[in-house]
Amino acid sequence: MQLCGVCSEHVPKYRCPACRIRYCSVSCFKRHKDDDACHPVKESDSASSSSTPASSAEQPWTVEDRFDEDIQTDKVPLQKLQQLADSEALKGLLRNPHLRRLMMSVDSAEDKAKATKDAMQEPLFVEFADQCLKITEPTEAENDDDGF
Repeated sequence: MQLCGVCSEHVPKYRCPACRIRYCSVSCFKRHKDDDACHPVKESDSASSSSTPASSAEQPWTVEDRFDEDIQTDKVPLQKLQQLADSEALKGLLRNPHLRRLMMSVDSAEDKAKATKDAMQEPLFVEFADQCLKITEPTEAENDDDGF
């Protein structure tokens, strides 16, 4: 079983879009980005079975392993997508024209990993990403906070 590439304590649920390292939480993602540990991989590198993994701590892998792993772990269930659609907090953030321009630039970019990394330098985009993660993967502490 793989562990988080940042804290090495928990099973990773997410993958960095730039360097493909696996991480378990928003705090690990932020730590990964803040430590300048993100080294983007080229698209051709990730498609080649002869390339080395993004982190030397990862187990050797095959292309088929990566496809199976992505299919199982990187998809958001339909119920969670509906929660995103119904979120008033996200709707409020999406009313901001600057955030919409950032999202359109990421969506239209040829190098989406680089565009996402660049967008993550914008506090508004980080706030949006954090809000999405709070909805799709709430932590126990957040669940406890809801019950004042």
